[in-house]
Amino acid sequence: MPAESNLERLYDEHAQALFAFLLNFTHNEADTRDLLQELFIKLARRPELLKGVRDERAFLLHLAHNLAIDLVRRRGTREKNYDQLALEINSVFLPATDRDEAAFRVALSKALGELPAEQRAVVHLKLWEGLTFEEIAKALDLSPNTAASRYRYGLDKLREQLRPLYEEIK
Repeated sequence: MPAESNLERLYDEHAQALFAFLLNFTHNEADTRDLLQELFIKLARRPELLKGVRDERAFLLHLAHNLAIDLVRRRGTREKNYDQLALEINSVFLPATDRDEAAFRVALSKALGELPAEQRAVVHLKLWEGLTFEEIAKALDLSPNTAASRYRYGLDKLREQLRPLYEEIK
């Protein structure tokens, strides 16, 4: 298969999931688009990166994660931007159908934005991508135990933050 058609296929099959993952990580649509473009430019320039790759999605998520980490490092302190940008994650979710659901989605978005980046990445890959801890570990260059721990800690924090709203809605 020619490199261009393979790249086109990769984009068609994986861009949406990569975009959602990167948006969850960066909380900024412009940064997400830039990172996604950077990822596919890298693949266009170096198609040999894909040789011997068994799990394309995991490999692409790994590349995306590394690019996002690089962006954060280039910008310096990431914590300064999280509070302001946390509300932008709402675009990842479908429109709410009622007031309680809308309130819950806003609270969930805010709670996700307050998770440390490492936990947020694992929670996103587990809940929205349906990856196993082994797949997450491979994508993020972690051990499966570390991925599982970050997921558990992330869920504990989400439960703690969302429990009052859940009790109110019930």
